[in-house]
Formats: sequence, structure tokens, C-alpha cells
Amino acid sequence: MSQLPTLFCLHALGASAREFDAVADELAGAFDVVALDLPGFGDASGATGLAVDDLVASVERAIRRHRSTRWALVGHSMGGKVASLVAARALAGTSPLFGLTGVVLLAASPPVPEPMDEERRERMLSWVADGPLDDAAAREFVDGNVGSPLSPAADAVALDGLRRTSPDAWSAWLTRGSREDRSHDVGVLDLPALILAGGADGDLGEAAQRELNGRAYPRATVHVLPGAGHLLPLERPHEVAEAIATFWRERADLGPVVPADFAKVVASGRTTSVMRGTLARRAVADDPDRAPRALDATQLATLRVVADRVVPQDGPAIDLAARLDEQLAEGRGDGWRVAGMPSDVEAYRLALDALSDLDALDDDARDAVLRRVDEGSYEAPTTGRPAATSLTPEQFSTWFEDCRVDLVKHWLSHPATMERVGFDGFATGGDLTRFEGWLKVGADEREGWEPALPPRSAPLPALAQEVSR
Repeated sequence: MSQLPTLFCLHALGASAREFDAVADELAGAFDVVALDLPGFGDASGATGLAVDDLVASVERAIRRHRSTRWALVGHSMGGKVASLVAARALAGTSPLFGLTGVVLLAASPPVPEPMDEERRERMLSWVADGPLDDAAAREFVDGNVGSPLSPAADAVALDGLRRTSPDAWSAWLTRGSREDRSHDVGVLDLPALILAGGADGDLGEAAQRELNGRAYPRATVHVLPGAGHLLPLERPHEVAEAIATFWRERADLGPVVPADFAKVVASGRTTSVMRGTLARRAVADDPDRAPRALDATQLATLRVVADRVVPQDGPAIDLAARLDEQLAEGRGDGWRVAGMPSDVEAYRLALDALSDLDALDDDARDAVLRRVDEGSYEAPTTGRPAATSLTPEQFSTWFEDCRVDLVKHWLSHPATMERVGFDGFATGGDLTRFEGWLKVGADEREGWEPALPPRSAPLPALAQEVSR
């Protein structure tokens, strides 16, 4: 199994896995690029089952066979619609997959019906009325979908893919697949996404990408390749590869990595689809551009300082403060509060306003302040605010206890942390089969299916240990 992150690349109508050859060459050494022939195309031109759901199922089988546990989807044109459906199922937990980190869409067909001139659709269908596309039809298709002529090598790949396309697969996409509205199945996907559009593309250019794919990917970065048409992997392989590498570095590859043996258990039949989906969404990288919802920017920055002292993280970190802000915005508390305390949101706002000077202190001074908060001896600064708008020392202590619990809960709920502490108690059986209990319950005993125990970790710092007692 490759230790590199995997890119599963899904080609366009009339193409094959070979359209990604030049992109793969550009990304060699950084990614394991696995380009797939979808049923009806390339080496799979004789395959049956050409509906969109059949294409989705073929991709899911390929991902499972590859056994990658850290992967992204790259979908070009027709492959973009398929990629969105695969991603939606992975995040929902309804497919036996785990490890999705992001989606790259190249001039992609959207979840909704693809915009296409009906006269052009009929002409394209006429090309396969008597069998596979001939040379003239293939030439017309390529010339009509590029911003400028392809290199001889890329042109040969494009023409070869069209000639090898099954007439049934060509017709199935144009008459059914491209017209399907699968927006309900895709929904809104809260994960890193990159949308590339050709500046000279027609129906699926920048405007369509922003409107039709952008609504499904609120975290998407949209990038336009000026002068490029629709065949982006063949027209601009260097720019496509460069954009993918930047996207991975700046968006998708943030936060801790879930080890392979743990990911395998999550994807297995020992885990319900609901739990698998929950863990898949928790493992997605945090959005570095996310705007605070319950707190303001200064309060969120202060909360990040507090989080760093309560739960310091070695290596790529989970943005615990942002996840806690999301919790506050959605009202997902523990359902009760100490008498005399303000609401959770108000308590956080008051406390973080009073602690806003933490950012200017060194770590030892920050810890000293937070210990006074914990002990109930912290007096909030009154400069610039009435005393009535702050918390009492006792309320500060109560708030800090809740804050530590909230932060550690978000840390522990991440699947990478679950693996780190050796917890797999969620694996009690899948949707069809339940497994009651464990046979081995002794200290450090593991059953055959369980991930190996991780190396002993350093103890939590004193501030965090207060929660674990």
C-alpha cells in the first residue's frame, strides 16, 4: 500500500484514464495518481451497467481495492458528477470508504442537469447512431472543446479515447446521466474543494462552475485557466497539477492523519454507516478561512490561545477553537448549566473578552493567568467595560471547567486521537450485523481485528489533566 496520498481521477465523456497521464507525470513523487476507466470507456469499454449509479459503484470498488486511507477525488467533466456522488456517500458513511480529504473538479458536470445546447446534444448522439465514433466525429468533438490546438501527443490521447468509447456509454450519458438531477443525493459537502474552469469553455465555464458546482461546495476555491477550453487535463496538465498540489498543501492536507489500520476498521462492517459518516466528517481538514459564527475574530483568536495551553498538539493540529465556535453557534451544549451562569455563548464571549491580553504573554505567563482562572482568583480587567458585563471569579472558574471539557471533547472525538489513545469502542457492528462485546478485555489485550496499540504518548499537561481525572 502506497504511503503517498492517493488521487483517484475520473475522466470526461469520450475519454479514458490516459487523459491524466501528463498530470500524473507532473505529480509523480508527491501523489499516487490512480486514473480509472469508467464503465463504457477506455479499457472498460465493454462493461455493462452504464447508469450514473453504476459509474459511482465502480469507483467505490476501485477505491476499496486500492486500500488507500488518505485520498482525494479528481473529476473531469462527466467524472465530476460521479466524483460528487462518491464524495457525498463517503461523508455520509453510506459507502464502505474512509479517508476522503477533498475533491478537485475540472470543468465538471454538476449534480444538477448539465447545461447543454439541445441541438448540439442531438448532433453528438447522431455520431453513434450506427456504431462507435468515426474519425471525423472525434476530430469535430476535440476541436470544439479546446481553447487552442492540443500538442500532438495530447491530441492523439483525446482521439484514441473517443474512438474506444462504447456507443451505449456515450448515449447513456447524453440521454440520461447528464440530465439527472442528483442535487438531493449530493447536498452540501463541507470539505476542501478546488474547482478549475477553462476561460474559453462554453456550457461548463466559470459561470456554470460557480453557480452549479459552487452551491454544493461552500468551501471551494475557484480558479480559471485563461484561454483553456473544456479538456483541461490535456490542454493544461502543468497548471492543473500545480493547482492540485497547492490545494493539497494549503487546504486538504491540514490536521492529523488517521493511521491506516484504524481507518480500515472505520471502513469495515464493524462500524455502522452513521458512525462511519460521523468519523469521516470529523477527519476532514478544518477550513483555514472559516469565519467565526458565535464569537468574533478576537474572541476566537483568544480561544485558540487557550486551546493551545489546555490541549497542546504535536504535529498537524485540529482547530479545536473553530470546532468549539461551531458548537456554540449551533447550540450543541451538554444541555445544562450551573445556576447563576449566563448562557454558554455569553459566558464564552465575556470570558474571552476578559482574557484578550493572553495573546501578548509568553506561555508561562499564560499558564499563570489560566491557573488563577481555574482557582477562582482571577479578577477580570475593568478598563473600558462596566464590571457588570464581566464574570465573577467564581463564574470564571466554572466557565474554565466547561471550556476545558469542551476542548478536550473535540480533541478526543477526532478519529486520529481515538487511534492515539487506543479507543475503538465504536466498532460494535455494522448496519446488518451486530457484535456484542469483546472476547479480550485485559489490559493491553487486542482482538485480531483491532488496530495495534499506538506507542505510549506523553501525558497531557496539567491544565488538561484536570479534565481526565
